[in-house]
Amino acid sequence: MRNLHLAPVSTLSDHDLISLVRQGSEAAFKEVYLRYDSLLYIYAYKKLQNKAEAQDVVQEVFITLWNSRETFILKSTLSGFLYKSVLNKVFNIFKHQHIIQQYISSGEHFIETDSAETDYLVREKDIAALIEKEIAAMPPRMREIYELKRKEFLSTKEIAARLQISEMTVSTQMKRALKLLKLKLGVVIYIVYVLHG
Repeated sequence: MRNLHLAPVSTLSDHDLISLVRQGSEAAFKEVYLRYDSLLYIYAYKKLQNKAEAQDVVQEVFITLWNSRETFILKSTLSGFLYKSVLNKVFNIFKHQHIIQQYISSGEHFIETDSAETDYLVREKDIAALIEKEIAAMPPRMREIYELKRKEFLSTKEIAARLQISEMTVSTQMKRALKLLKLKLGVVIYIVYVLHG
């Protein structure tokens, strides 16, 4: 068995990093932080639209991970765990602010994040595979607009300028793309996707 302590932390897998974190390695924890801090912040900010709250949520997730390191057990992927941890904290904020209803409409029971179904759906790799399949099947221009919006985080105005089309066309195509995803993925997965994506 190789000695993980001898390898540069930047070369280690997430699984190996967590093994070292459980042993109290601050270097391994810092590497986990560097790998996921920015991604988790973007993810949280997209949900909350508040920079301070997004930063606080991500910081709390990492603090919790470090404080529980000795008993921490990774049941799925590290990325899946971290994203779900952020998502759960976002849910708590929404519940506190009484605005969760605008996200789940009439599907209140889908918000039970500890259920087996939702736990499966919010895992990054699982939902990403479903979504990517449907995105790939979109008409070329719709897919292009969708990916610029969702993956490059461009505004409607920026997309219109890049593609030399009207902002109205961009908005219309995005609405159609989301409607298509809802139809193809089904309501349960779509609700989770809106929260997750």
